[in-house]
Amino acid sequence: MTEDAEVTDATLASVRAELEDERDRLAERLRELSRDESSLEFDDNFADSGQVAAEQGENQALAAQLRDQLDDVEAAIAKLDDGTYGVCEICGRPIGEARLEAMPTARLCIDCAG
Repeated sequence: MTEDAEVTDATLASVRAELEDERDRLAERLRELSRDESSLEFDDNFADSGQVAAEQGENQALAAQLRDQLDDVEAAIAKLDDGTYGVCEICGRPIGEARLEAMPTARLCIDCAG
């Protein structure tokens, strides 16, 4: 399929379902990390406090990455809602269906992304 091919309604429905599932999965993972982080408390005299601090840092980095992914998913869903999904944010041309199937949160066509 060429890059400038229009995205079909069936593809849009499939993408929406996939994005909504991904949004729910990411939100749940963030909730889990929040629960995990609250259980990683320690006394300053605890011998393994460095390990706990390292784990807290790793959890914070992972949470930031998950929040970024969730933001991308929510932005894609908003574009589906307002009718701008599948349109390159730079040049305004359609993003190819194959690209959107591979990366549903794509904001740029292959030409502008490269």
